[in-house]
Amino acid sequence: MKKIAFAIAATSLLGMSSASQAAINVCVFDLLGKSGESFQMAQEWSLSAKAWGADINLIPKQDEAVADNDFKAGKCDGVFMTAMRARQYNKFVGSIDSVGGVPSNAIAQKAITFALDARNAAKLTTNLGGQKYEVAGIAPLGSAFIFVRDKSINSIEKAAGKKFAVLSYDSAQKVLVQRVGAQAVPSDITNFVAKFNNGQVDMVGAPAYAYKPLEIQKGLGTNGAMFNFPVLQVTADFVIRPEKFPAGFGQKSRDYFVKNLPKSFAMINRLEASIPAKYKLNLTPEDKLKYQKLMREGRLELTKQGIYDAAMMSVLKKARCSVEKANFECTLAGE
Repeated sequence: MKKIAFAIAATSLLGMSSASQAAINVCVFDLLGKSGESFQMAQEWSLSAKAWGADINLIPKQDEAVADNDFKAGKCDGVFMTAMRARQYNKFVGSIDSVGGVPSNAIAQKAITFALDARNAAKLTTNLGGQKYEVAGIAPLGSAFIFVRDKSINSIEKAAGKKFAVLSYDSAQKVLVQRVGAQAVPSDITNFVAKFNNGQVDMVGAPAYAYKPLEIQKGLGTNGAMFNFPVLQVTADFVIRPEKFPAGFGQKSRDYFVKNLPKSFAMINRLEASIPAKYKLNLTPEDKLKYQKLMREGRLELTKQGIYDAAMMSVLKKARCSVEKANFECTLAGE
């Protein structure tokens, strides 16, 4: 009996060893493929993952829809993609990118650190269609700003009737654009800035992270502008099938992302500062308040519709009001 038990144990250990050595495929969405910042960030992460018992094979994807579909089809066991598309797997984390929810990089760092804390581990795992998913990391990409081809579009009222490129799979963008009376032009992440650059749309929202790679200056030309007012925080989520990774991998990966947040935000701050000052349009305090109220109404509506997670909305409000205690919303109920 002892020999049989030993043989079974040895076989199990060998099986575990070969499983841990097998490469785990992870799809990485980056518009620039292997030469992009997101892919390079994933490479650094994959080196650290070796210490957690995972041999990672990164697969670059320049089309985010393809990355998501390959993940769904089991061609990759994990995927890096924008939170707007990853929200389908985890609404709690996907709601960090809510309109007006995170008005500064400092608040973003607080929100991401909280979301990835071990105490929230249960909220980071979901079961959809009999499949278990886990968020194993959040990477900030910075605040999204509104770019306009004509700087005379310098207020909410003047946006009425203008064409605004929105990501077709993110209903939150459509709601906000419609609220200001602009025309939402359905687009994809592969072409939304191209539509701005070639004049198909008048306005587009994007982070400084995208400014140089997508050549937004082409759309700005000599008469364009950037509203120097963040409308939302753009993040990338790392979603995995936990059974394909070593035990405890998810939290080790999340801890890695939290540890690297200062480095990520330092890069974002540099990118935001690198946008030429001639394009930056500072809003009046009155217009800022108008935008804040508009975005708050949008968040309330989208939470009511079930698009945003109510628990995350409460977390973000606390984070905002811990920084801006005198803000009008801090005495209001509803989030």
